Amino acid sequence: MRSILLVLSGLLIAVGALIATRATAPARVAASPPAASVAESKGNIGKSIRDYLMANPEVLVEAMKELERREDSERDTQAQKGVMEHQKELLNDPDSPFSGNPSGDVTIVEFSDYQCPYCKRAFSAIKSVMAADSKVKLVYKDLPILGDASKIAAFAALASRNQNKHEAFHDALMAYNGRLDRDRIMEIAKSVGIDTDKLQKDMEDPKLKEIIDRNVALASALGVRGTPAFVIGKQFVPGAVDADALKQLISDARKG
Repeated sequence: MRSILLVLSGLLIAVGALIATRATAPARVAASPPAASVAESKGNIGKSIRDYLMANPEVLVEAMKELERREDSERDTQAQKGVMEHQKELLNDPDSPFSGNPSGDVTIVEFSDYQCPYCKRAFSAIKSVMAADSKVKLVYKDLPILGDASKIAAFAALASRNQNKHEAFHDALMAYNGRLDRDRIMEIAKSVGIDTDKLQKDMEDPKLKEIIDRNVALASALGVRGTPAFVIGKQFVPGAVDADALKQLISDARKG
């Protein structure tokens, strides 16, 4: 639907520009047409466009595909530029939790939301690949974009580092398939051995908001439009990936 609206908007802008040019251009011989004629001309052009699109709906499909191709190309260009310019924030932020091999030869940076179903789908692939590959480091970038429960979960996950429980808590949150709220998040925390009284007190640390704000700014610099999103080596990867695709991306990163 968004693509259709953008295409139609583009058509209308083009038509409007054409009409404006014709309506405002100085006449060389005759005087400018009266307002009624301009209005009639607008109506005729609009009807012609509508009739053409109704008779040739495949044009809209082709236009949408071209629009998506251009948007993807622009996103990839922005992402690649962002990855190169923000290596330090991606790879060496001491406030970003990580798991796997701290000296791994490939680093995966993941932007995720604990309520995102696609993040949960990618989670199982990541776990299976990392279990079989001891040379990978995974850096977590919380990007809570799906409401208040997502923000509470992100704050709780970051605060769990004070009890050395981040990986266990992260995994439990990702493995949970129900609806999250504060009470359920605390239940999950307790299930992995977290002192929830201390956790909730630690969640009030203003530094946690600063960390998430930095993640949001970094995601924006990379052109991240949703979760999950990954940087694997120097490759930006939007959307969920399966185990086979992840293995190939890691292999490509190792080749440089």
